[in-house]
Order: sequence, then structure tokens, then C-alpha cells
Amino acid sequence: MLRLDNIRKSYAGRGRVVEALRPTTLDMAAGEFVAVVGPSGSGKTTLLSIVGGMLAPDDGKVWLEGQSLYDLQLRERTRLRRERIGFVFQSFNLVSYLSAVENVQLPLYLAGVAPRTQRQRAVHLLERLGLGDRLGHRPVHLSVGQQQRVALARTLANDPALILADEPTGNLDPDMRGQVLDLLGEFQREGRTIVMVTHDPAAAARADRILRLVDGIIGAFDSGAKPAPAA
Repeated sequence: MLRLDNIRKSYAGRGRVVEALRPTTLDMAAGEFVAVVGPSGSGKTTLLSIVGGMLAPDDGKVWLEGQSLYDLQLRERTRLRRERIGFVFQSFNLVSYLSAVENVQLPLYLAGVAPRTQRQRAVHLLERLGLGDRLGHRPVHLSVGQQQRVALARTLANDPALILADEPTGNLDPDMRGQVLDLLGEFQREGRTIVMVTHDPAAAARADRILRLVDGIIGAFDSGAKPAPAA
């Protein structure tokens, strides 16, 4: 489903070069849940950005469902990212002046989906996540946990095959963290592949595999709580 083929990324600044991601080859099966852990500055966000089609590696290739992401024209890569990849952020990135349902409709609007279909799908997703009574609420009128669920509903709007989650439980209390992780597990059972960057050992333990990144190097592969699905 996802293959990183000898990718490398470095940054130059203040007279020196920082190797954010050293040559890395990695395969992820369809429906696999992978957690990426490691200290700050170890390359986790760089890895997620490269996988998500937002940051080209200096060397190597990223293959998503048989397509080489960075050999595509920018327009085609943007389309693939919009249609096949969903993003979950620690900061939620909700649009403050839009209601919950409008925030979920946004990626559907950008994809050119008919307004009535946008609304129907957004309402269905919010109801699924227990927010059927919060459709018209703006983010400021939602709790932190409710905002995260709106963000998760928005992630699912275009039915992505791959979900990239950057510290999705970082701003949540223990109960909300558990709910979000339960939802990610549910998304995986629907056949989606999930790559999650986290500092939370309990969150990482939910994954099929744990990758440890230190100084841009994947130094170890640890087994998660569940066996990984077959490739």
C-alpha cells in the first residue's frame, strides 16, 4: 500500500546541514496501523510530511497504491492527496468561522462534490461520531474533545485509504485520548492504513508496529499489541 524507497531529507541552515531523515526504506501494508515515536527533532514530522505528499525527499521515492508520489505533476499529486490521504492534527486546524458541519463539508467542497451530497455526508459523519446535536456549533462553542471529533469527521469526508495523524491525542484528557484511539482503531478495521506520530506510549501500544526514529534513523522495530496484517 505504502512504500518508502531509500528516501532522504536534509535541511541547510546557519552554515551546517541537518540530516532530518537518513536513507530509509520501509513498507506498510494496507490496513496496517503504524506508530512513529522518538524524541523531538528526530525526523517524525518530516517523515509524515513526505508520506503525505507535502514535502519532497532529496533522494528516493514514495509509492502510494502503486503510484510514485513525487513523480506526479503537482496537480495530480494534490488530487491524489485530497482523495486518498486524510490528515489529523494535534491543533485540529478547524476553520473558526465555520460550523461543525461546514468544517466537515470543506474537503468535499474543494473536491467539487454537489452541495446536497456534501451536507448529507458531513451530517452522517458527525452523527456517527456523536455530534449530531452540534452540527451548527462553531469550534469556539465546542469542547476540546468535540473539536477533535469534528476534525476526525473531516478527515473521513473523502473516504481516504491512508490516515496520517500527528499527535492526535496530545491536547486531550485521558478519557478523550481513549475515545480518539478507539476511533482510529475503528477506522483501521474499515481497511484504512494509519500512520500516527506520538509521544504517548499508551497510544503507540495501540498500533500493529512501533517505529522508533532517532536523529533521522529508524533504529528499531517494536511489536505493538496486535499482529500486523498480511501485505
